[in-house]
Amino acid sequence: MRKALSLLSGLLAFGLVRGNAADSGTPDPRPNLLVILVDDMGWSDIGCYGSEIPTPHLDALAAGGLRFTQFYNTGRCSPTRASLLTGHYPHQAGMGHLDNQVKPGHPGFQGRLAATSVTIAEVLREAGYFTAMTGKWHLGQQHGTPPWERGFMRSLNLQAGGVHFAHQTGSKGGAKLYLNGAEKERTDPLFGDDWYGAFLWAEWGLNFIDEAHAEQKPFFLYLAHCAPHFPLMAPAEDIARYRGQYRVGWDRLREERHARQIAMGLVDPKWRLTPRAEDSPPWDSLTIGEQDRFDHIMAIYAAMIDCMDRSVGLVVEGLKRRGLLDNTLLLFLSDNGGNAESGPNGRYEGAFPGGPDSNVFLGKNWATLNNTPFRRWKHFVHEGGSAAPLIVHWPAGIPHERRGQLVHQPAHLIDVMATAVEVGGAVYPDEFRGHRIEPMEGVSLMPALAGNPLGRSQPLFFNHEDNRAVRDGRWKLVALKGKPWELYDMETDRTELNDLAAEQPERVRALAAAYRAWALRTHVVVRGVNRTGEPQERTAEASAE
Repeated sequence: MRKALSLLSGLLAFGLVRGNAADSGTPDPRPNLLVILVDDMGWSDIGCYGSEIPTPHLDALAAGGLRFTQFYNTGRCSPTRASLLTGHYPHQAGMGHLDNQVKPGHPGFQGRLAATSVTIAEVLREAGYFTAMTGKWHLGQQHGTPPWERGFMRSLNLQAGGVHFAHQTGSKGGAKLYLNGAEKERTDPLFGDDWYGAFLWAEWGLNFIDEAHAEQKPFFLYLAHCAPHFPLMAPAEDIARYRGQYRVGWDRLREERHARQIAMGLVDPKWRLTPRAEDSPPWDSLTIGEQDRFDHIMAIYAAMIDCMDRSVGLVVEGLKRRGLLDNTLLLFLSDNGGNAESGPNGRYEGAFPGGPDSNVFLGKNWATLNNTPFRRWKHFVHEGGSAAPLIVHWPAGIPHERRGQLVHQPAHLIDVMATAVEVGGAVYPDEFRGHRIEPMEGVSLMPALAGNPLGRSQPLFFNHEDNRAVRDGRWKLVALKGKPWELYDMETDRTELNDLAAEQPERVRALAAAYRAWALRTHVVVRGVNRTGEPQERTAEASAE
């Protein structure tokens, strides 16, 4: 504890420290920041959150760091990335939906990062950090906000995602890589002829870290995996190792994951396991052929998680060899819950499913396993869509006696910016590039690392596709698009099975009023006319009670 407090005290004198380091040629003592984001992975899909899929590298980070049990994303890809990098809610950051959704005159749907937001890369670069990213961007590169224009000094990125192999065809087969802003063919000799994405992002992340180390600068690396987003693809030998392991089916595996979560202390035993979706069949009702098909789909997904974990291991081992691991604050999280797109049956296309010429979707049946024990999936802001694993690892900053523990306080993507500003000794600007910058929405996670309250004074809010929610302490108000509010006590019923809205109408009204005020303030809802003078549409939640 004293070590962490001493480090923070030193950061308060950052201006002097940075100047002295530059003058003397000694390395900057501030911590590095590494954010690893995975794509479409459910809350329970890694071993330290209850999965049967072996993830030894992530489990080791959890054992040496902290796991947050109530961390939230936004329920969808681009909105999560915008919120993570800016510390703003998605609509504030201009990304209320995917970056191909543009509504002229509506600041919440710009299809690009808003000029009234800054990124962590921009803030830390101004503070003297070396800033880099690898992997999936999906934040409006086609509309003028590529990574190299939003603070990243180095980048190897895809405009969107869904690419796993150098020689991938079919879905996303035409996607190109961009190296520091220059368009590259995926088979460019720079990258090797036969790469798999999880390992490419790690390799180039370490290349950029070496540049930072050579310049004696602390680094911020944002490593954004495409895995395990569809099309599900993995090396054949990795898929083969999981083939047959999923013939026990989703019903039994959900129960087993739930039991492990209870044993780990992640889940309270009084929270009932959510029932199977109405359109999801019991495993035992399937034919042998159907079971084999579903086993193969989940084996591909498990292989992707396995490869992603090994990629994390490569980065961690690389940091260790370079003597940088102890002073690197590492955050690992997912952008939304498991993905039920393509319905219960999923998709299973191609001569060799899981290979670079195939098109495989996980489907609702297995996505429900991904999100054990919660309700719903990606797109939604019930817990199954918006609950994310968060592992925090920082040997120099987490007290020894805290390592391996759980943090049960609610936290959110908006808190990552505030954390970066604090640990980086940076200044969050009021203006940037001639634009007024909206204030940070989150709070630093640093107190939780030491076992102290976060001191959050405002509820957490959610809106995606007009699915909406408010999380205020133990209470969560949540609703589907166009549907009435539901109210849940997260202390007794985090799986959202006992709706208390009818019993507590005053609480519903108060939280709904807070939601409406937030929705207006953060550009979820725009009333009156838009900036072109035309009548402004109103979203469904604007009039919902």
